[in-house]
Amino acid sequence: MFLTISTSGTAAQPATDLGFLLHKHPDKAQRFSTSYGTAHVFYPEADAERCTAALLLEVDTVALVRRGKGKGRGGAPDAALAQYVNDRPYAASSLLAVALSGVFSSALRGVCNARPERAAEPLPLRIEVPALPARGGPDLVRGLFEPLGWAVTAEPVALDTEFPEWGDSRYVRLVLESEKLTLAEALRHLYVLLPVLDDAKHYWVSSDEVDKLLRAGEGWLPTHPEQKLITSRYLSRRWSLTRQAMERLELVRLAEADDSEVESIDNAVAQEAEAEEKPTPLAVQRRAAILAALHASGAARVLDLGCGQGPLVQELLKDVRFSEVVGVDVSVRALTIASRRLKLDRLGERQAARVKLFQGSLAYTDNRLKGYDAAVLSEVIEHLDLPRLPALEYAVFGHARPRTVLVTTPNVEYNVRWETLPAGHVRHGDHRFEWTREEFRTWAATVAERHGYEVRFEPVGPDDPEVGPPTQMAVFHRDETRNDTPKEAKAA
Repeated sequence: MFLTISTSGTAAQPATDLGFLLHKHPDKAQRFSTSYGTAHVFYPEADAERCTAALLLEVDTVALVRRGKGKGRGGAPDAALAQYVNDRPYAASSLLAVALSGVFSSALRGVCNARPERAAEPLPLRIEVPALPARGGPDLVRGLFEPLGWAVTAEPVALDTEFPEWGDSRYVRLVLESEKLTLAEALRHLYVLLPVLDDAKHYWVSSDEVDKLLRAGEGWLPTHPEQKLITSRYLSRRWSLTRQAMERLELVRLAEADDSEVESIDNAVAQEAEAEEKPTPLAVQRRAAILAALHASGAARVLDLGCGQGPLVQELLKDVRFSEVVGVDVSVRALTIASRRLKLDRLGERQAARVKLFQGSLAYTDNRLKGYDAAVLSEVIEHLDLPRLPALEYAVFGHARPRTVLVTTPNVEYNVRWETLPAGHVRHGDHRFEWTREEFRTWAATVAERHGYEVRFEPVGPDDPEVGPPTQMAVFHRDETRNDTPKEAKAA
């Protein structure tokens, strides 16, 4: 994908000020990691009279195929030919819009401490996009950009120049020219309208997309003649989100017409009542799911294996149903921090008797772990090299053998929902692997069969209908009816 932004200037106001406005030096070629590939910024020309900044997005096509298997993320509808033959690496889309917002984030907000006066004034701008999907054709392209002050050239791209009878494709070569807009306004137009014309998004559209749309559309979207189409397409035709956005845009329009603040019009409900709750962090949801599973198991004496800095131990101690809580970790430093977090040196005698912290490696059997009702391995297994997993498996399920074992780990399929996670990356630098739901279930079922446990699976966090929950949890219960000796699987 390719896009250029050009401006002209004079000796008094050189065109190279574009470098200050974009926060990218004209003498450097820079690269940035994005959700689905690498973005490059460079300047084909840069002098006082004319300056052009180019944004080239190299899409990681393998990651796109592996991660984009659902609607709007590079799979359907835009990969109708096949997974491996589509336009995603070449035609401007939401992939380019996300790269634009990440690479030029300060410019998008109109922030430029070095040239604040230039950031606030209109510039002579020329923007070119060689390949832009346009569902609606050149007429829709003009209908979207011309009301914003752009002179628009939208040249249809032939399906095949050697066979003109085949007609035009759905792509256009777009050129936008204006002397009435600031750079920030121009970038916000592109950020919203590129995915609107493509009519697809490569990531899941959630409620926070409404806020993104209203921020980028501030000052122009409330009065745009194609407001409804823009809003609907940007939000992937999700009716509930579209209605929410349209209601908020109407309030903005009324406020502007009345020369008043939005809050003064939308004052039927007290401010504290209308404030939306912040989403609960995944770590908090994970601890709540673990506590619920432990309560259901009836456990009183609990091991937190790989306790780290002790957040779960701290939660367990708040609940009087847990008479003994033991945190185990291989890191002395983590245990020291956990001790401070729990204020062990200040606990009363009764409370101090309920908690223990000690160092230990889960790759080795440890008699201190025997005799407990339950053990928790929360976000632990993915930090081990795969060849070491059998050793952990035997140490916990074969040797310690608590009645209940809870194991949580990331669901790699959900990673496509993290817009800021670069393609092919795991969620944490120390993760040795991240499993799909099928891979995790296969591993858990094998462990249960080998060591005499039954296992069930529970989602943690929002359970997406296409890619599942962000965290997957296996709940193992020892099968007391089985008399066979667990099959040992000690690692070498």
